[in-house]
Amino acid sequence: MERTANVSRDTLETQITVQLNLDGKGHGRFDTGVPFLEHMMDQIARHGLIDLDITCKGDTHIDDHHTVEDIGITLGQAVAKAVGDKKGICRYGHAYVPLDEALSRVVIDFSGRPGLIMDIPFTQKRIGQFDTELFWEFFQGFVNHAQVTLHIDTLRGSNAHHQIETVFKAFGRALRMALTPDPRMAGQMPSTKGSL
Repeated sequence: MERTANVSRDTLETQITVQLNLDGKGHGRFDTGVPFLEHMMDQIARHGLIDLDITCKGDTHIDDHHTVEDIGITLGQAVAKAVGDKKGICRYGHAYVPLDEALSRVVIDFSGRPGLIMDIPFTQKRIGQFDTELFWEFFQGFVNHAQVTLHIDTLRGSNAHHQIETVFKAFGRALRMALTPDPRMAGQMPSTKGSL
């Protein structure tokens, strides 16, 4: 069964379409008006081996907030739709990723319960023109709509670009691990409750 989704979100602030294939090759295509976010979305695609196509027309003339948050929301909806009932998946995923002096850890649980714990001691408020506070908005939107518990920790790093890039690479790899079908769990719910 193909694990794909095509989700659109249309508000007064943003018009977004997310197409994805959880069992892809890591191909990404992005047109969002926020170049640094596109660079981070490419990390999710490549390291998660998810084919990901995101287009967005947002009110970036005001700022990037609505675009970044709403892409997180729509990506979360698409992942939830593509993964379906969660039967047979590994459910949990984790990854440590370094980039030069920076090191981050991401742990995810497809628990059905949204929760975000994020500790990134950013060394700068902005990366180029991008406000680092918006990463919280992106991940909060994602967890609320993918219905996952997500722990993000940057353990060290002095370069803010390296800090966040390690997070997105680790996020992609943790997603990949959690969403991988486990042949020993075929048709089974990965929970003692019998539902997620």
